[in-house]
Amino acid sequence: MVHIVFNESEVDLMKQVIELDETLAGEVVQIKDDFAVGPLAALDTEEGWQARVDWWRNISQGSPYTIEPDGNFDDRKTVQDLQSKMEADPALEIWIWMGQNQHDVCGYYWLMPQLRAYEGRVMVLYMNNLPFINEKGQIFYPSWLHEIQPREFTKAKKLARPVTLSEFEIDPDEWRKMVEENAMVRMLEGGKKIAGKDASFYDNELVKNITGEWQKATRILTNTLNRMKIKTGDIFLMWRMKELITNGKIEVTGEVNKGWKDFDVKLAGAKQAEASVSEEATN
Repeated sequence: MVHIVFNESEVDLMKQVIELDETLAGEVVQIKDDFAVGPLAALDTEEGWQARVDWWRNISQGSPYTIEPDGNFDDRKTVQDLQSKMEADPALEIWIWMGQNQHDVCGYYWLMPQLRAYEGRVMVLYMNNLPFINEKGQIFYPSWLHEIQPREFTKAKKLARPVTLSEFEIDPDEWRKMVEENAMVRMLEGGKKIAGKDASFYDNELVKNITGEWQKATRILTNTLNRMKIKTGDIFLMWRMKELITNGKIEVTGEVNKGWKDFDVKLAGAKQAEASVSEEATN
């Protein structure tokens, strides 16, 4: 079997799971792009795919990541390799592991039209509103696979079921709807329902962590990632922080166009607001 996951940390996680349960032995493959953000228009064409690559390259400027998007996560090649293996081995199965989050579900929708020919050989394990036991022995409902302990996956494998013929007919339609809407942000609204949102969807999460005092942009980024309930990637969040700077919502000192560690931010107009409060108090 081939196991498909959607986050880098889950590759090692699944390898740990396989060590605990040899019946799950197989290759672990990651779909690396985050289809929950960014343009989706015409991804079945070279021009559309290149537009998405260019978008990633643009918002990644100054990031600590030296990876070139077009050279390192061309998931089209990953799927082509999967298709070749499925054609070569009629007994091979694909197991898709999904957490209850927009990142995994959008990746799943992207895959569906490309795996339709293998109906009956594609299994899905969707951890949707399912209870698990954490390290403290408490019951919790994970949103991401990496929140689940490896030994819990040996129980979760019982949830594996084939993607139905109906799903292979309906889910590609859901992907087409997402492409036609072409929102900049996509959210999971229960089950497998995806809703498009504006690019500014996460901006308030950033603003909540910015004060009237200068702070390193990387500190704001880390605090936001740790505190926000609905997660997205650091590259997208840092791009939004730069957009808030451009729009005058937050002030900046340092070199924004260099690295992420090279500039500090604070709320715009913080001194003026403090001064107004003091003046009103005096009067």
